[in-house]
Amino acid sequence: MTDSRPVVTRFAPSPTGYLHIGGARTALFNWLYARGRDGKFLLRIEDTDRARSTPEATEAILQGLRWLGLDWDGEPVSQFAGIARHAEIARAMLENGTAYKCFSTAEEIEAFREQARAEGRSTLFLSPWRDADPASLPEGPYAIRLKAPRDGETVVRDAVQGEVTFGNAQLDDMVLLRSDGTPTYMLAVVVDDHDMGVTHVIRGDDHLTNAARQIQIYQAMGWDIPVFAHIPLIHGPDGKKLSKRHGAVGLHEYAAMGYPAAAMRNYLARLGWSHGDDELFDDAQAMAWFDLDGIGKAPARLDFKKLEHVSGWHIARMGDAELLEEIAAFRTATGAPPLSQTQTARLLPALEALKAKAKTLPALLDQAHFALIDRPVAVEEKAAAALDTVSRGILTELTAAVQNASWDRNELEAAVKRIGESHGLGLGKVAAPLRAALAGRSSTPSVFDMMLALGRGETVARLQDQAG
Repeated sequence: MTDSRPVVTRFAPSPTGYLHIGGARTALFNWLYARGRDGKFLLRIEDTDRARSTPEATEAILQGLRWLGLDWDGEPVSQFAGIARHAEIARAMLENGTAYKCFSTAEEIEAFREQARAEGRSTLFLSPWRDADPASLPEGPYAIRLKAPRDGETVVRDAVQGEVTFGNAQLDDMVLLRSDGTPTYMLAVVVDDHDMGVTHVIRGDDHLTNAARQIQIYQAMGWDIPVFAHIPLIHGPDGKKLSKRHGAVGLHEYAAMGYPAAAMRNYLARLGWSHGDDELFDDAQAMAWFDLDGIGKAPARLDFKKLEHVSGWHIARMGDAELLEEIAAFRTATGAPPLSQTQTARLLPALEALKAKAKTLPALLDQAHFALIDRPVAVEEKAAAALDTVSRGILTELTAAVQNASWDRNELEAAVKRIGESHGLGLGKVAAPLRAALAGRSSTPSVFDMMLALGRGETVARLQDQAG
């Protein structure tokens, strides 16, 4: 399936709530496809449902896309702002004979359907006004309906689903413009996609039937039909449609759970798309590799263990500045205050060791607890058990030793080992009171990583606080 025009994709969410994880993946696929081909990725807010669309929901979607790192070209387009243009196209179709005025009332349409049900016929409405003599048309309100072909088939040539055929007898003359003058969603989508120059429509496969109807509008107007790619929905780990019972469904929830944006891009890209056996990759690789023929037809299953694995890989290979930005975004997402200059200064030298093991940002910050607290260090009950009289005496010796030691790992390790051996203790036994003194916990990073991160002055002060 080829298209010689420069690639233009779009993400077109309805602003009726948060950005769903499925919507985020759709946006990502569109972004990757466009960015990998020097194309444009456009954003359209489908806000024609004025009762349900809110500015707050629009902002939540924009914030979600920004957090995920998906930049769009130009300003977001408001579908509602284009209603005059949508109506203009409906009237153009009326002029060219591909649409007609329908004066049937809601009551008449319902009566038609009730009778069809009673007779076991299709409830697809057949308007009596389709072939009416223009001279016989009454005055009064009317809807504009598409004069859809009654015979033959409409074929959706889909880049993911293959050729999907719809019998035209199963597609009704859909309303394009309601009797109150407002355009329908089906018309608005086609007009907007055409006017925005969209070449590839990549969206959820729940829109597949819509594609057949929309193709009929493109054909009626003589417009180029875009490449359609309908991607399978995301299911929960149990294979059922993703819902809140499976856990997080909103992108903001994943931000608050501490998955870095780079990891989410990697994981969501692999959720329904594949490039050989590659599981872990960066943005440049994803852009170079992403193509529509790599998208599977089967629904993808959310797998939190795999997400953690991907997250850990990205955290481990992040530069310190990028990781600090991710930590700042995570704290913002959870409502936590930003790190102070002192906390950042202590955390920075510890990052190299911490990021090698952490799967998520909260896990990293939990291990970084020692760098984020101030003296006097509150000692947890389990850690306090290591601070007996003998251990406090050892801390006194250690304080003197580290005050005079060269501040590098080998020297510190040798000093601690020497003192331990003088008491007949291995490094593990000496490390327990050190952990308690430096972090107030029994489970911490390496005591030497903590010392190097805290620096000589803070290390000595914390040891003195607990020494006998």
